[in-house]
Amino acid sequence: MKISSPFLQRIVILSFLFCSILLMAQETPSVIGRWDLEVQDGDKWLPAWLEVKQSGSKALVGHFVGVSGSARPISEVYFKENLINFSIPPQWNGTHYLHVTGTVNQDAMEGNLIDPYGKPHVFRGARAPELLTPEPAKWSKPRALLKDNTTDGWTIPLGSNANQWFVKDGILTNPASGVNLMSEEEFMDFKLHIEFRYPEHSNSGIYLRGRYEVQVEDSYGKEPSSVYLGGVYGFLTPNENVAKKAGEWQSYDITLVGRRVTIVANGETVIFRQIIPGITGGALNSHEGKPGPLLLQGDHGPVEYRNITISTPQE
Repeated sequence: MKISSPFLQRIVILSFLFCSILLMAQETPSVIGRWDLEVQDGDKWLPAWLEVKQSGSKALVGHFVGVSGSARPISEVYFKENLINFSIPPQWNGTHYLHVTGTVNQDAMEGNLIDPYGKPHVFRGARAPELLTPEPAKWSKPRALLKDNTTDGWTIPLGSNANQWFVKDGILTNPASGVNLMSEEEFMDFKLHIEFRYPEHSNSGIYLRGRYEVQVEDSYGKEPSSVYLGGVYGFLTPNENVAKKAGEWQSYDITLVGRRVTIVANGETVIFRQIIPGITGGALNSHEGKPGPLLLQGDHGPVEYRNITISTPQE
C-alpha cells in the first residue's frame, strides 16, 4: 500500500518532536528541584532551604532560605558536572555575599557555605518531599492546647534562655521580647484556630510544624505582603490585608495538609490551598517530611494568644 507524502511528513515531524522531548528530559540538570539543607555551626546543624529552577533553555535560577530572613532570589545558579555554585548579597545581617559551592549526587547534596559574616560552614541536604497529600475525609473535634491557666504542654526550644511566657485568665502572654514557645505535642496535618493581640509596632509569628511562619504583625492599612499579617513569610502573599488595628483581638483559622495551606484571617479567606515551597527563616529544622510542633515567636516583641484549638485527621 502506498503511503502519502503528507503522512510521511507528519511521521518525521512527530519523530523529531519525540526525540527532542527525550533529549530535553535527558539534559534536565539533576540539581533542579527543592532541597532541605542543614548548615553546620559548631556542634549544631541549622536549617536552610534551596530551590533551583530552569529559566529559558539553559539558565538556572532559584531561591535560598538561610537560618533567618526570608526567601532570597538567586539570579543565576551555576551547575556543571554535578557541581553547584551560587552567590547572593546579604539581607539583614553581615556585609559579605553568601557563597555556596557543593556537589549533587542523585537525591543528596553537600558542600561548603560562606555566610554573610565571612565565616565558612559545611552543609548537607536532601531533596525535599513533595507532600502533596489529599485532603482528609474527616477531622477530629477541636481540642484546646491551652488549659488550666498554665503553660503545661508547652516548652521553650533547647538552649533558650529563661521562659518569660505566662498564662492568666486564659490568655497566653509574652510581655516583652524573649524566647519562643512551642507545643510539646507535634502535628503533621491539622486545622488550627488561634486568636492574638499585639501593641503598636509589635511582631510575632506562628510556625506551623515549627517550620512555616504565618506572620503576626502590626500591619493595619498596609498593602498585602507575605511579610505582613496573613502571609506565609517570604513565600505567600494574602489576597487582601484584613489586619485590624493594634490592641484589638484578631484570629486565624489555618488548615495545613501536606504543603497546602489555607489561611482565614479575621473571618476572610486570604490564602486558599496554596503550596508552601519550603521552610521559612527561623524554622526549628528542615525535616519537612516529619511532624513538628506549633511554635509561637516571642523574640520580636510583646504579644498575647488565646483560644488555641486544633483538629487532626481521623481514620
